[in-house]
Amino acid sequence: MAAPRSPPRAREQERPRASAAGSDQVHHWILLTSQALGTIWRLGKGSVMLAVSFLGASLCYFRRLHLYLGHRLKWWIGYLQRKFKRNLSVEAEVDLLSYCAREWKGETPRAKLMRKAYEELFWRYHIKCVRQVKRDNYDALRSVLFQIFSRGISFPSWMKEKDIVKLPEKLLFSQGCNWIQQYSFGPEKYTGSNVFGKLRKCVELLKTQWTEFNGIKDYHKRGCMCNILFSDAILEYKLYEALKFIMLYQVTEVYEQMKTKKVIPSLFRLLFARETSSDPLSFMMNHLNSVGDTCGLEQIDMFILGYSLEVKIKVFRLFKFNSRDFEVCYPEEPLREWPEISLLTENDRHYHIPVF
Repeated sequence: MAAPRSPPRAREQERPRASAAGSDQVHHWILLTSQALGTIWRLGKGSVMLAVSFLGASLCYFRRLHLYLGHRLKWWIGYLQRKFKRNLSVEAEVDLLSYCAREWKGETPRAKLMRKAYEELFWRYHIKCVRQVKRDNYDALRSVLFQIFSRGISFPSWMKEKDIVKLPEKLLFSQGCNWIQQYSFGPEKYTGSNVFGKLRKCVELLKTQWTEFNGIKDYHKRGCMCNILFSDAILEYKLYEALKFIMLYQVTEVYEQMKTKKVIPSLFRLLFARETSSDPLSFMMNHLNSVGDTCGLEQIDMFILGYSLEVKIKVFRLFKFNSRDFEVCYPEEPLREWPEISLLTENDRHYHIPVF
């Protein structure tokens, strides 16, 4: 038998109840979903804020680290540049007039004189650049030797005929100059019997380096070699002491010639006429031993240097501008067509190298 059907009125009463139950379930699920999303958002919002804070702190840290490393790198680059510059005793070429403008500012009479002197070098003598030379008591020797090496100038004729390495022993044993033991190496004082060994090493280094530079035909390669050599203070020191000894040897040779009534160059007559350099010993003790220590080369020493190396040393004495002593040569009358080397000085104590 068929189940009894509900009356129509009962069915109509059941429909609102089912709709209300469904609506309650939907509302319940919406509420749960909303609560879940709220909870997720609260949790996610905290994580996002934490991540953003961490990222901001990281960026701030790396920015500070970058600034710090940049500062340290800049400091080290400056330090290395200053250290290299300090060790390079002959600096690179700089524009002559720019150097003058930097060094001689103001309106003092001396500053005006120097500016006019530099302009004279630029316009009349066509000197466009200058190499600054380290200011010490070797700078005259440094300025001359740098140009000899950088230009590949050959040995003096007398050096080609003699083994200069043996000259220290020759002075002692052949000419009886036992006073050579009182020779001073710049700031060093009396070194006794060790003098001959030290002098021999210095002269041997000079011969080796001179031979090497003279054999290099490429100008730029010689320049690179000069930059290396003239940034080594120990090697430089030995070379300059070798030059001092070469000067002493020449003074001794000419003095022996004078004793035998031979004709000697006039510059040596002037040298021996001074009470402080009447013979090689007094010249060494009163003048040469101080070179590199308490003083540099004097004018008469420049004559002897030019004569010994067979080069004509032309010096522009800027503080003598507008006088006959503005341009001088050592020696004044070279015996042959010797190579010419140019220097400039502002005070007869420190020298720089002009570049034509």
